[in-house]
Amino acid sequence: MAEHREFFYRRLHSLLGVVPIGIFLVQHLLINHFAVYGEESFNTAAGFMKNLPFVLLLEIFVIYLPILFHAILGVYIVFVAKQNTRKYGFFRNWMFRFQRITGIILVVFIAWHVFETRVQIGLGNAELDYSLMEGILTNPFMFWFYVVGVIAAVFHFANGLWSFLVSWGITQTPKSQRISTYACLGVFLAVSYLGIRSLIKFAYGV
Repeated sequence: MAEHREFFYRRLHSLLGVVPIGIFLVQHLLINHFAVYGEESFNTAAGFMKNLPFVLLLEIFVIYLPILFHAILGVYIVFVAKQNTRKYGFFRNWMFRFQRITGIILVVFIAWHVFETRVQIGLGNAELDYSLMEGILTNPFMFWFYVVGVIAAVFHFANGLWSFLVSWGITQTPKSQRISTYACLGVFLAVSYLGIRSLIKFAYGV
């Protein structure tokens, strides 16, 4: 019975990493990328998301609760997983290790990012606009902190997407798994570009 429960939780963990968390990540970075086209473009896009109907319920049930469950179970998996990169060193074993490392990084990064943005907005200390992120990212330390956080988040999503396709039986053959490796690499590069380009715009105005 316990084995069936753990199997279910791990499947749910994998699913939530793609839907809704992965979708939210891509959408979030797309909205941020509007900053590249100017302050007004970003404020318009951010304002649209802010004014969605039932936005607080959407944030709680589509973003925060799934992320919280995924993070808690992910930390548990980190501590019970067996690392074998020293003995075998295969590509997928290293991807397995990096998935766990980026997961730990993201626990810290997401908590801080939410505190700096959503919590401060909720307390009335900040507004959801271009100047909020500009003020954060003009600090060189925070800029690089966000660079690491964004790359970790995108890697975790792209590599998790590969694992999701395998664990859910979508890519079962070596050929399909090889194709999905390249596809997920493309996702990593494309989404990373969106995120990093936005950070550079907020920090340096270019």
